[in-house]
Amino acid sequence: MISNKCKYAIKALTYIARYNDDSKAVMTADIAREQNIPRKFLEIILRDLRNNRILESRRGKGGGFRLLRPAEEISLTEIMRIIDGPIAMLPCVSLNYYRSCDECEEEECQIKGVFEQVRDKTLEVLNGKSIKSLALH
Repeated sequence: MISNKCKYAIKALTYIARYNDDSKAVMTADIAREQNIPRKFLEIILRDLRNNRILESRRGKGGGFRLLRPAEEISLTEIMRIIDGPIAMLPCVSLNYYRSCDECEEEECQIKGVFEQVRDKTLEVLNGKSIKSLALH
């Protein structure tokens, strides 16, 4: 299950992507109001996305947030990893956050194979969806 923070990040990026073609910056207050996201929480999310080089921000007149890359190059996988961390349900099958399980021998694990399949199918779907694909709907 993804966190509310991650869901809000995806909603905010989708909203920004709708204006990105015009090179128009989007204000935090507009995103919060239009996407029904608590503003203080949104500010934290936008800062995290800026720090991870998904967004740029400018202050003052004409300021706000813009995507640093085209929306079609930003996958849901990337956003989910930035905000929530691993995609995999078990640490021993994670591609980017691998950690062996303390309680089992991986070579003899009866559930690892199933969760590798779950990870692979999940990544297949998430990698195939970009912020732009969501913004078009």
